[in-house]
Amino acid sequence: MSKLYINSFLEKKLMSGVQLLDGEALDHQMKTDQIVYLYAKSSQRLIGTAYLSRQNKGSGWFLGQGKISLTKAYFVQLFQAAKAKRKAFETSKDTTAYRLFNQEGDDFGGLTIDRYDDFAVFSWYNHFVYQQLPIITEAFQAVFPDIKGAYSKIRYQTQQALPESSHLYGEHCPKDYVITENGVRYHVFLNNGLMTGIFLDQHDVRLKLVQGLARGASVLNLFSYTAAFSVAAAIGGASSTTAAAIGGASSTTSVDLAKRSKELSLAHFRENGLDPKAHRFYVMDVFEYYKYAKRKNLKYDVIVIDPPSFARNKKQTFSVTKDYHRLIAQALDLLQPGGYLIASTNAANMSKQQFKQQLQKGFGEHSVQVVDFQQLPDDFTINSADERSNYLKVFTMKVQK
Repeated sequence: MSKLYINSFLEKKLMSGVQLLDGEALDHQMKTDQIVYLYAKSSQRLIGTAYLSRQNKGSGWFLGQGKISLTKAYFVQLFQAAKAKRKAFETSKDTTAYRLFNQEGDDFGGLTIDRYDDFAVFSWYNHFVYQQLPIITEAFQAVFPDIKGAYSKIRYQTQQALPESSHLYGEHCPKDYVITENGVRYHVFLNNGLMTGIFLDQHDVRLKLVQGLARGASVLNLFSYTAAFSVAAAIGGASSTTAAAIGGASSTTSVDLAKRSKELSLAHFRENGLDPKAHRFYVMDVFEYYKYAKRKNLKYDVIVIDPPSFARNKKQTFSVTKDYHRLIAQALDLLQPGGYLIASTNAANMSKQQFKQQLQKGFGEHSVQVVDFQQLPDDFTINSADERSNYLKVFTMKVQK
């Protein structure tokens, strides 16, 4: 087993609870994709066990103090602890899709596992963790024997010819598969690229819409993907046992540049008995839609803004860390006085304070009241010692003109 001597700065971070190994703190001559024992340079004492593997963020993950072996028993223990944290979700009749295992929030960075009712989706974020696939899946099946089948997603750059999505074990998921979230039904597709048709980390934000935040309102959903926010707003509690049947949005407008987004959105609406003719869908760049809506003098009571962290089209690039304020400023032209704006980002490299600064820049002199702030839901367990693990930030604000 290789030894790696670390400086006092990294030692202090690890002892405070941080698990991600930043690249600059490590010896770049070390062989990657291996387990290492970490020792303090100053005292020569053993700190703990880590693994090295390049991924989108960092160079590996700290696993814990002492010497740790990645056995089946080790992963069984991790999965049992993760399962116990999610007991409320396991017994829920209203929500059948949620996160089962969330990287460092469940003490093993580089791996997430999502449940879609009878099926699971494993996401591998570096090659070392992917090499542990056989023993990880064996341990998982021992703890979750009720899962009928599983799929695999490769979420790191690899020189090997690995499919980004593939069937992992068990039964194959039907092509038209429906899960339930907050009493609302959504179509998902588990073996068609990296996307599944819904972002599970937003289920608590959608719950606010299901509970009636948009009751009787006109809703604009930007970067809508499969329009999950729009469906939740349109339902407005009418089919959920977690909320009174108080009625939903009077109309929704969903805007996304991806051509397939409209087809997938329509499937959600039909599945919930909602007439798609009462709602609008635009395959269009958001900034182009701003111009269109302004020309048509369109106004909305609620606007949802949930962009990707980075996007590029033929005309421009967009980065949440630099450009989010543009989305806010132009949305204000379409928002009714006293309307609500739901602003979301999943950028881990953007702190809550930095996000607030972007929002404030976009609002300018407008009077704004923050009525709600949400981060990751309970099933997306976080490492409280590292703000980066709680990447989701969602402000719901009431805007006075």
